[in-house]
Amino acid sequence: MVGVEFFGNVDLASIAIWSFWVFFAFLIYYLQTENMREGYPLELDSGEEAPNQGPFPVPSPKTFDLPHGRGQVTVPSAENEAAHRRADLALEQSSRAAGSPFIPTGDPMADGVGPASWAPRRDVPELDGKGHPKIVPMATLDAFHVSAGRDPRGLRVQSGDGEPVGVITDMWIDEPEQLVRYLEMELTTELGGGKRLIPMQLAKIKSDRVVVRSLFEANFAGVPTTKSPTQVTLLEEDKICAYYGGGTLYASPDRLEPQL
Repeated sequence: MVGVEFFGNVDLASIAIWSFWVFFAFLIYYLQTENMREGYPLELDSGEEAPNQGPFPVPSPKTFDLPHGRGQVTVPSAENEAAHRRADLALEQSSRAAGSPFIPTGDPMADGVGPASWAPRRDVPELDGKGHPKIVPMATLDAFHVSAGRDPRGLRVQSGDGEPVGVITDMWIDEPEQLVRYLEMELTTELGGGKRLIPMQLAKIKSDRVVVRSLFEANFAGVPTTKSPTQVTLLEEDKICAYYGGGTLYASPDRLEPQL
């Protein structure tokens, strides 16, 4: 019979299943090590290398070419990790025990710690597939208009303590996704004037006003600004969203107390 002499007593079904398990184990190893290209080796809260790095080794460095002429990035890389690490944070550990929470030692809203923390992302705008900035003011897009709902432009902005802090002047659109990402606001002269962005998720549009609960009147002057009137960078986005998010806890000392 064909194949009998060649295979003899070899169990082909057993070879197939064991080949699958070997391949599957290799796949898990490969995916896990590739997932460890950023954020590894693990560190303690003090910044020292953690003694337990897990069962898988850190992969060897690999260099990736970034699209749209934005250079290269090598991961894992000690230099890359150092460039994305914030130093001298205004925090102190509440206890010497490992894993104890850190307590802000200054103004957490200005220092960017705790719920108001941000990461030092690249200070360049996020691009779409064609290399254009994704998030741009609606005033620069002739093809976009408000087709449903309340157009917030021209409405006054009300802070979490009920005070008027500015007027909505524009909406910033994620053009590829066709979503409103930010509302642009002109601050009142009492707060210093100037443009500020409000994350859409933290603004509530009503019939006669836009309410931002996370910040109080005194906090709005400190909202991070953008370098360009028509672009927002990844770093600026992180700082802006962190500031509003941090205000949910830090805008008032009363918010630090238990809420029942």
